[in-house]
Amino acid sequence: MGAGPAGIYAADILDKSDADVTIDLFERMPAPFGLIRYGVAPDHPRIKGIVTALHKVLDKPNIRLLGNVDYGTDLKLDDLRQFYDAVIFSTGAMADRALDIPGIDLDGSYGAADFVSWYDGHPDVPRTWPLNATSVAVLGVGNVALDVARILAKTADELLSTDIPDNVYQGLKASPVTDVHVFGRRGPAQAKFTPLELRELDHSPNVEVIVYPEDIEFDEGSIAALRASKQIDMVVKTLQEWAIRDQGDRPKRLHLHFLHSPCEIVGEDGKVTGLRTERTELTGDGNVRGTGEFHDWDVQAVYRAVGYLSSHLPEIPFDHTTGTVPNQAGRVLDIDEEQVPGVYVTGWIKRGPVGLIGHTKGDAAETIASLLADADNLTAPAVEDPDAILGFLTERGVPFTTWEGWGKLDAHEKSLGAPHGRDRVKVVERDEMTRISRS
Repeated sequence: MGAGPAGIYAADILDKSDADVTIDLFERMPAPFGLIRYGVAPDHPRIKGIVTALHKVLDKPNIRLLGNVDYGTDLKLDDLRQFYDAVIFSTGAMADRALDIPGIDLDGSYGAADFVSWYDGHPDVPRTWPLNATSVAVLGVGNVALDVARILAKTADELLSTDIPDNVYQGLKASPVTDVHVFGRRGPAQAKFTPLELRELDHSPNVEVIVYPEDIEFDEGSIAALRASKQIDMVVKTLQEWAIRDQGDRPKRLHLHFLHSPCEIVGEDGKVTGLRTERTELTGDGNVRGTGEFHDWDVQAVYRAVGYLSSHLPEIPFDHTTGTVPNQAGRVLDIDEEQVPGVYVTGWIKRGPVGLIGHTKGDAAETIASLLADADNLTAPAVEDPDAILGFLTERGVPFTTWEGWGKLDAHEKSLGAPHGRDRVKVVERDEMTRISRS
């Protein structure tokens, strides 16, 4: 269940094994590729190039895509057990992790995941976004925080070469934002973004990236992290270079703040009017403590990018604290820590939303190894005809899409972009995606 990178990698590894298998990949969206299509910023064509490799997997004859099928609504676990020896859940993580500070529910306080879904043209979110702030705060120092900050700071015309839908272009074009502030509560050596992601911030001719010298501090834990990781060392060197350079005159500014812990979103008449942070100091081990010194920032919107959470799947055990399905090497465990027969997980639903897209390959390999080790003990399905599931979905009135249907939608999106010199323009509406795919 799930035709994003995690599910497709698992299908590929299973298909390459010695097992005689046929594999159906179910996907809630009418189109495949999950996080690549609906979680990666549109100005990241390099990452979206991963689609080329995933495409080759879905082209394989033993792998079938069934899109626009919602687990828990269109079918449930007992339904799947009628048709399959085993079920692997790879449903990812698309909800925002909560941040418990005063004012978090004010109008103008948003989760990054919702904003990402909007600018990536997710069919299940509103078509408009309230972009009316001139100064914005982004909480978090991971790659998602940088994506959100970069999309907010760039001009809409800079994104015209991407696949953004027209409603997103029009919304960003009308945005009055001039300043975007990114806040991390720890130091630069504890930032979670990658060197490439960081350097991309400085590529826009319209955005001045500003780092403050007083935020560049290190303790013993920071020095150890620098010595242990080439990536961290590269990130810190870039930040140090930016902290000492002269500020330019690009029309928009993206400020990177470290050692500032958000402690309250300030509001008036129910709307965000500011952000209060507490200055922190490093404690020697890379962690921080508050200093009692507070700063108020004049912002009219706050985006929290402090992590994603997976959603609870019906009939599947779930740990609401970690946002994952309890498992051992991909084997799903029940409340008594006993294996749930024939049910497995891979990707973020298995280990949490950490790491890069390529890291899901290791997850998938471990899960498939567990499944193959269990193969002789799996219960055979009651219905052995591989096409029976198609009749089941049709009887339930599910307008499912297929890999052939994705080819039609793919061609249609490319045709929308061609007159404007763009690779594609993404179709947003679910009904339209489904209609084109099933035409």
